[in-house]
Amino acid sequence: MPGTLHVEIITAERVVYKDDVNMVIAPGSEGQLGILPRHAALMTTLGTGELRLKKGNDEVSMAVSGGYLEVLNNKVTVLADSAEHAEEIDLARAEEARKRAQERIKTRSSDIDLERALTSVHRAEVRIKVAQRRRRPPISQ
Repeated sequence: MPGTLHVEIITAERVVYKDDVNMVIAPGSEGQLGILPRHAALMTTLGTGELRLKKGNDEVSMAVSGGYLEVLNNKVTVLADSAEHAEEIDLARAEEARKRAQERIKTRSSDIDLERALTSVHRAEVRIKVAQRRRRPPISQ
């Protein structure tokens, strides 16, 4: 397929995605990254956010958190701490995780790690956003 990148998204548990795509949009630790075919070599850390893969008119979306992204010779390799397709996200569970983390922040007892609680809230919010956005029916014209 001309004008494509080979993408592999891997976590410690599994290969989450492996295919050729036209574009990758990833949450780098310093901001969003757009990667097209023939992109310069790159190695960066990933933040928590939505990773999108465009292939023709189709788009795959997933929530990722932490890890690394490498671009080399038209191949994008993502080694993520966690990665979930929108369809795999349990919305009720993600909303409950957000509530628990927000409660930990509100109580602010001395034994909670505030940074860890804030990270948990952000990760839950990303999961909720990805799950909700990708499950909406398409807008008819």
